[in-house]
Amino acid sequence: LLKKTGEASYRTAMEKLNDYADRITQSVIATLKPGRSVFSDTLDDDGKGSKNIKLEVSLNIHSSYVELDFTGCSDQVPGNLNCPEAVAAAASYYCFRCLMPADVPACAGLFRRIKLITRKGSIVNANRPAAVAAGNVETSTRLVDLVFGALAMTLPKRIPAASQGTMNNLTFGNKRYQYYETICSGSPAGISPTGEGFNGVAAVHTHMTNTRMTDPEILEQRYPVILKEFRIDRDSGGKGKYNAGDGITRTITFLEDMQCSILSGHRITPPFGLNGGEAGRIGRNWLTKPNGEQQDLAGCEHTAVNAGDSISIQSPTGGGFGKADV
Repeated sequence: LLKKTGEASYRTAMEKLNDYADRITQSVIATLKPGRSVFSDTLDDDGKGSKNIKLEVSLNIHSSYVELDFTGCSDQVPGNLNCPEAVAAAASYYCFRCLMPADVPACAGLFRRIKLITRKGSIVNANRPAAVAAGNVETSTRLVDLVFGALAMTLPKRIPAASQGTMNNLTFGNKRYQYYETICSGSPAGISPTGEGFNGVAAVHTHMTNTRMTDPEILEQRYPVILKEFRIDRDSGGKGKYNAGDGITRTITFLEDMQCSILSGHRITPPFGLNGGEAGRIGRNWLTKPNGEQQDLAGCEHTAVNAGDSISIQSPTGGGFGKADV
C-alpha cells in the first residue's frame, strides 16, 4: 500500500480517517446529557478467598468527551480475575462502539474522546505479576455490563439489561487430552435504536464472548467424553415487559480420569434487569458421581474427576427490560 500510494499520501489518508472517526464519536457524545452517573456491581469470588469483589465506574459526560473513572474498583486479588488496564479500555470502547453506526472504521480516532482513569494495583489495573487470565474472559464481560449500567442512567431507553455476565469457562484434560470451551446463555432484553422493545435470544454468546462451540459429534470423537445433556432451559430468562433469552444446562460425562477447572460468575448475585425488569437467574455448577450423588462446585474451582463422573454447568441468564404488564 505504501509503494502504491507513497508515504505522504498514506500518512495523510491515515490522519483523515482517524479525524473522520473522531467526528463520529463527537456526534455520539453530543446526544448524551452532560452529567455524572455511578454504577456498581460485584464479582462473586476469585477462587482464592476474595469474595464480593467490587466493580465501580463513574461515568462523567462532558460536552466534547467522556471520562470513565474506575478508581472505586477493588484492589487486585490473589486469584486470576485481575485485568491489565487494556482490558478495561477494550470493554469501555466496546460499549461506546455499540452506540455508533455499524459501518464506522475501526481505528484509534474512535476513542480519542473516551478517557479512562484507573488505579494502579486495582483489579482493573493490576501490578505485575498478578494473575490476569480470567480478567480477559470474566472480568471484561462484567465490565461491559458495568459501563452499560452507567450509560443506562443517561440513555434509559437505549441500553439493554445485563447479559449473563460470564463466559462459563470450562477446561479439562490429562496428560493426553486438553480442552477448553466457553458456554452460552440467553441474551438480555432491551429496546432497539428505533424504539421497539425486544426479547432476548436463547442460547447465544453475547458481548465479549463471541465464540462458537464444538459440535457434539466432534467433541465425542476427539475426546474421551460424552455430551450427556445440552438443553435450553425454557422460561429461565429474566422477566419484564420484554424477557431475556433462556439459558442452558450442559452436562459432560468423562470416560477417563481428568483435571477440570471452572471460571464462572453470577453464581451468588444475579444479572440485573433495567427499567423495572427483573434480574435473571443465578448460575450453578455441580459434579455428579456414577451413583447419582451430587456435589456443588463454586463459581471458580478446580477439581479432579474420575471416569464416570459428570460435570454440569447451568448458566445464569440476562435481565428483563421494563415492568411487566399486570
